[in-house]
Amino acid sequence: MFTQSELKKMVNKAILNLSYNEEAEKLNDPVKYILSIGGKRLRPVLALMACNLYSDKIDEAVIPATGLEVFHNFTLVHDDIMDNAPVRRNVPTVHSKWNINQAVLSGDVMAFISNECFLQTSSRYLLKVFKVFNKAAIEVCVGQQLDIDFEKAAIVSIEEYLRMIELKTAALLAASAKIGAIMGGADDKDSELLYEFGRNLGMAFQIQDDLLDIYGDIKVFGKIMGGDIISNKKTFMLVKALEIASFEQARQIHELFSLKDFDPDTKVKKVVRIYDQLNIKSISESLASDYINSAFELLERLDAPKERKTELSGIANSLIGRNN
Repeated sequence: MFTQSELKKMVNKAILNLSYNEEAEKLNDPVKYILSIGGKRLRPVLALMACNLYSDKIDEAVIPATGLEVFHNFTLVHDDIMDNAPVRRNVPTVHSKWNINQAVLSGDVMAFISNECFLQTSSRYLLKVFKVFNKAAIEVCVGQQLDIDFEKAAIVSIEEYLRMIELKTAALLAASAKIGAIMGGADDKDSELLYEFGRNLGMAFQIQDDLLDIYGDIKVFGKIMGGDIISNKKTFMLVKALEIASFEQARQIHELFSLKDFDPDTKVKKVVRIYDQLNIKSISESLASDYINSAFELLERLDAPKERKTELSGIANSLIGRNN
């Protein structure tokens, strides 16, 4: 069995060895930049862990798994443009460091580089794997569109918000786990269980991400704290707060999120004060834990030796304390 750190090293090595078209350095430089600034490599590592559950020969899975990381970073480049985010992982975002046109084009080419990675999947699994990936890629785009739509919506229900993050965030993690299982030779039953395992991880991951925007450490999280509040972004905490707030609290929240001219620090402090009154942090942490517990239950049902599930358990546990 390979450890999480060993698998991450494999992915990082594969990223360093990616091939690029040498005719346009300006196209490639932002790609190399976004892929070099770190990250947990959660999606490819999850895929390789799932593969390793059923097979010790994971070499053929490394490049396709790396395609998941390239695609994920492509979505980050474009998301940062849409969110007008200046910082990603404690460094300037691609569009901040270069410009929007360069970021769009370099992001585009990353989508096709990820396809090149998937084309190196063993012929036994290629069609099945690519169908799973392509479905997830479309779902990520649908989720992003819903997220954009929510920006203009006065009210978003909890169900609508959870469906959005299921598509935008959880779908790719779910696909990563299923793709790894397929390449490892798992049967359909276990492949679907791992899909659901990844989906639950993804839901917990995004709720934690929402929490860390306010309650995280910028040195660890790598983003400006309170950025979601400053940009009026719909998060689980905001949607839940509006659902349970008193009339006066809801009025204050709507007023704060409709301000055109404001001091960012003051706005964040006032919103967080209301969240604290409503116990939103604890409610959010509880929901994230529910998803993690569901992931553990799914893991128990897999037809694989218990000792081989250790690393997958570890990756789920690490999500519970992402801010530590």
